[in-house]
Amino acid sequence: MKKIEYTPDAADKLREIKKYIVQQYGEESSKRVIQTITNAIRGLCEYEKKGPEVSKMFEIDTEYRYLFVSQMYVFYKIEDKYIRIINQYHEKEDFMQKLFGIDTTLQDTIDFLQE
Repeated sequence: MKKIEYTPDAADKLREIKKYIVQQYGEESSKRVIQTITNAIRGLCEYEKKGPEVSKMFEIDTEYRYLFVSQMYVFYKIEDKYIRIINQYHEKEDFMQKLFGIDTTLQDTIDFLQE
C-alpha cells in the first residue's frame, strides 16, 4: 500500500487552513474540517484513482488528480511508492493560475475592469 506524502507547500497550506478556521469559527470547527480533509486524503491509500484526472477535466497536460472536499480542491499525484499531496485550494481561489499559470479571467471581465 502506498503512503501519503505532503509537499512542503501542501503541509504549510493545511496548517494555514487550520489556523484560519480556528480564528474564524473556533477549535471544534477546525478539528472537524481538517479531519474531513485528512480522512479523504488517507482514503486515497485504499483507492488512489478516486479523484478525477486534471488532464481530462481541464485539458491540461499533467499527472495530477484532485479531490473536492470541504470546499477545498486537493491536488495529488500518484507515484511509485507515494501518493504525493501537491497542494490544497479553496474553491474561491484561482487554482488554475496558482498551479499551472493559466489565466482563467474571461475577456468580458477584463474589458469591464478596464473601463
